Amino acid sequence: MNLKFALRLLLACGLVCGTLVVSGRADDKAVPSTLQPVPRDGGWMQRHESFNQRAKQGNVDLVLIGDSITQGWEGAGKDVWSKYYTKRNAMNLGIGGDRTQHVLWRLDHGNIDGISPKLAVLMIGTNNSNGADNTPEEIAAGIDAIVKKLRAKLPNTKVLILAVFPRGEKPNPQREKNAKASEIAAKTADDKMVYFLDIGGKFLTPDGTLTKDIMPDYLHLSPQGYEIWASSIEPMVAQLMGEK
Repeated sequence: MNLKFALRLLLACGLVCGTLVVSGRADDKAVPSTLQPVPRDGGWMQRHESFNQRAKQGNVDLVLIGDSITQGWEGAGKDVWSKYYTKRNAMNLGIGGDRTQHVLWRLDHGNIDGISPKLAVLMIGTNNSNGADNTPEEIAAGIDAIVKKLRAKLPNTKVLILAVFPRGEKPNPQREKNAKASEIAAKTADDKMVYFLDIGGKFLTPDGTLTKDIMPDYLHLSPQGYEIWASSIEPMVAQLMGEK
């Protein structure tokens, strides 16, 4: 083989291979963090494992999935939970600080293994909206991915997507981002097995103010806030669980 030709061939191969590698890296970066399942450490893993143990016990007809706002059913919302959900064999799958990517990982690692609830209620995404971490489109994609995973793993379970709750005392850019993400995520609903409900306005005064009576830190709910949450979704929960 001519030496000059061989060198040109090697150079061309190097350019092509280099392009493929660079393209691969670009493609990886193109996948938003909201879609990349990852775990967390410390107490998070312990709580995750406690969910797995609960799932192994069975007798689960309702699951509520989310972040600290959902976990709060065990705190400020415990009396409201007892009123609405204990009788429904409900399981709380909320962990403070979780984002869509953490929920995706949990669903792949035991949280819903071996159960077949009638309904899964999902409210997630507000932690993804911090700063410039994720766009509304990326957050919505994460929510959609969770729904798809629930449908794949729990084919007989209906899913109720809740719009991300409002946060901040007054209307603000983060609220708007969450609202936009929820608007996009609503398109995931088919009104057959997947439904969407926005109860955000129930927490607000007519001028859009969020009061400390409802959310003391303008993010996490008070007992009154949990009562609003439960009573607002109750008609649809009862319907989707086949009670009415």
